[in-house]
Amino acid sequence: MTDFQHIDIEKTKSMLEAGEALVVDIRDDASFSAAHIPDSIQLSNGNLARFMAEADFDKPLIVTCYHGISSQGAAQYLAQQGFEQVYSMDGGFEAWRRSYPFNSLTEE
Repeated sequence: MTDFQHIDIEKTKSMLEAGEALVVDIRDDASFSAAHIPDSIQLSNGNLARFMAEADFDKPLIVTCYHGISSQGAAQYLAQQGFEQVYSMDGGFEAWRRSYPFNSLTEE
């Protein structure tokens, strides 16, 4: 597969609850620290090489950002690196937070 697919927040939530996917969040450190999807991994240029070395390329990967725009480029890149199923979450973390305000981890 060389292209990513789009996924809505409801499908993302159901895949996460079933343990069927991994979410990577490409937002900045402060935004990720303030709140993020439970069990998501912050992905940046600083940890990309390590992430790629340790990743399960067969597990579906969902990329999220602020509003679902920047995640599309990141999802395309990850698909080109060999991940079998890559998704960009439509609406980004802001849509997730609006729909699931009590299912957004906040660091204290």
